[in-house]
Amino acid sequence: MEKFPVESLRVVDFVEHVRRCPQMYFLVAQGSPELPTEVLRAVAWDALHRRDGKHGQISVEIGSDLSFTVESDQCPSADERERLLPGFSGSLLDLFDMQRWAPSAAAALSVRTVIEVWLDGHGYRQQLAGMDPTGPWEEFIAPQPFGTRTTFHLDPSFCGPGEAIAWALRPEELHREGGTCKEHPSPTRFPIHDLRAETEASFSE
Repeated sequence: MEKFPVESLRVVDFVEHVRRCPQMYFLVAQGSPELPTEVLRAVAWDALHRRDGKHGQISVEIGSDLSFTVESDQCPSADERERLLPGFSGSLLDLFDMQRWAPSAAAALSVRTVIEVWLDGHGYRQQLAGMDPTGPWEEFIAPQPFGTRTTFHLDPSFCGPGEAIAWALRPEELHREGGTCKEHPSPTRFPIHDLRAETEASFSE
């Protein structure tokens, strides 16, 4: 019987697996110029699709070539609400169940992530380095009764020079039709604000 060293049998943690095999999560490998856009697409898809197969309301803001924010009105499940109890000291990403893997996978490729969760009118905000909290979450006044808003700053050393989120994205490009979407057509439009375009316009004035 062939023997393997203990090191080869160890469990690979989620962050390491995402960074080793990003194509399993985002359809393209490290080094692909499409990787930043595919990360955004996965997070937007997750935010848009509710557990009942219907679509929620989302908005997307592109802050730079490697940073973006996705806001969603998804209502957390009862189990997710129970996790956010007094004394909770983990990552707010842990509130999402395993079906919502995209925000965690995107955080694994980020140098900084800011996540906000709104529950029953209460807001909870936390900053992460990768998937690790840099400190405890803090409360703030939530803008909506329920929802999430997450900002990802993708790791430039992982994405590589010259890679960037695509310009002039349209909703249909971030929401590829298929599966249950044929039964529940997507909204005709959700806002995509590209702050790069605004900055470029101000420089040209």
